[in-house]
Amino acid sequence: MYWTLELASYLEDAPWPATKDELIDYSIRSGAPLEVVENLQELEDDGQPFENIEEIWPDYPTKEDFFFNEDEY
Repeated sequence: MYWTLELASYLEDAPWPATKDELIDYSIRSGAPLEVVENLQELEDDGQPFENIEEIWPDYPTKEDFFFNEDEY
């Protein structure tokens, strides 16, 4: 399983919190690439919903990860 920013971006608008099956269904309905569906199928399913993308990909960059000073613009 591998994630890239492009693949993870397909889940940004997913209905969080969501179970593994709900995320797979969402990614299929939204037209995400097959790699996204395959990555979701490889996740361990303990029955608990995922609260956000960071629970699936802990290294997912957040807004704080970018060195962008919004006050300058």
